[in-house]
Amino acid sequence: MIELHRLGRESGPFLLNPDLIQSVEARPDTIVTLTSGEKLSIVERPIDVRQRIAQWKSGLLVDALRAVGLDESVVPMGRRR
Repeated sequence: MIELHRLGRESGPFLLNPDLIQSVEARPDTIVTLTSGEKLSIVERPIDVRQRIAQWKSGLLVDALRAVGLDESVVPMGRRR
């Protein structure tokens, strides 16, 4: 799950499953449209949402590699630092 903050509400964060995100748009506020059609206004910029989704998904892959006992020092192609 990724942590986001609703626009115009108390600053407390909420967690969102990125698999439920259909689109993220800046108009000028950031609007997240979910697969259910619900729209959320959030504080974060679209690029920040994209980065959080990428980190979440890569974290899932790392966890899966650890679960099957692969060496955690192995970095997937294209992700070398």
